[in-house]
Amino acid sequence: MAMQDDGAVDVRPDPEPGRADPAHRGRYRAAGVCLGLLGLALAGWTVRGIAQGGGGLWDFVEELFHPALPGAVTVLGPYEWAFAVAFLGVAGQALAGRRAARAAALLLGWVLLAAALREAVGLCDEAYRARYVTAPEWGWLLATRCLGLVTALVVLGALLPTGDGRRGAYDGPDTPPGAWRRRSSRICGVLFLVMGVVQLAWTVQGPLLGSGHPGQFLRAVVDASATGTVGLAAPPEFTAAGAALVLLVLGALAWCGRCDVRSALLAYGAVQLYLTVRSVVQLAVTDYFNRSLETPQGVLWLATTAYGLAAMTSVVVLSSGRPGGPYGARGESLRAAAAER
Repeated sequence: MAMQDDGAVDVRPDPEPGRADPAHRGRYRAAGVCLGLLGLALAGWTVRGIAQGGGGLWDFVEELFHPALPGAVTVLGPYEWAFAVAFLGVAGQALAGRRAARAAALLLGWVLLAAALREAVGLCDEAYRARYVTAPEWGWLLATRCLGLVTALVVLGALLPTGDGRRGAYDGPDTPPGAWRRRSSRICGVLFLVMGVVQLAWTVQGPLLGSGHPGQFLRAVVDASATGTVGLAAPPEFTAAGAALVLLVLGALAWCGRCDVRSALLAYGAVQLYLTVRSVVQLAVTDYFNRSLETPQGVLWLATTAYGLAAMTSVVVLSSGRPGGPYGARGESLRAAAAER
């Protein structure tokens, strides 16, 4: 709020900083409900796996960070655990009508849509359908897949029309001088772009070309029947290619500053940070640190892992800050106008 009297400008805090437009609150709530239901469904699968796996809660906690341990939850993997937390966190923000939840929710929607389309391609194969219907509790597996597709469609359909391209531009009317978008966004963009190039290079050098069957790898990225697995856990081909694509796209958006991707950077940076920590634990328990120094490839792997740990930590820290200061973006711009007077 701004009041002007004889050249003086009174800047007061926005009563609802960061809130979505009242006309869009219903769209945010619909997206939040769907994301929350999917997150709870994945949490239910996790609890079921712990109960039927014979291990206790502490065994599962160890498995979260210790890849060498036998899996207590066979249906899900570390990617699903990380994204389940992201679903629930973004759902809470969306239900609260926070505008910052939009970018993260759209990111999750696109990821869910890609996974659903991959599964749909796999179901076109008769042998894959036969394995599907003979899997234990295949009906619940299919219901969870359908819930993911519905969530993707609802999130994208509800939140895509609510965007305002001017909000993300550096020179927009509500952009304060020295705001998060000017410096931290570019820093996060560079970190994501470099990490995306590293992920792409390791993917090309490793499973894509190292196996000698690049066509089989590419098919596994888009066709669920190529791997033969029916569970909810994503295969390494899909996660490796998806991680490189998301890192490069989000990095480019953050560098260009054409839209507010702060919450998407925070959500995916946190997911990548967890996976990187998990990799570091694996390197520690297998004594790979010492043996990796014997080969150039091992040294390069350690260097890129260390970079990933530092880069994702920096992204999480930078994107967790408030972009507009205590008065929000509009309040900061009005304060700057008052200073110029």
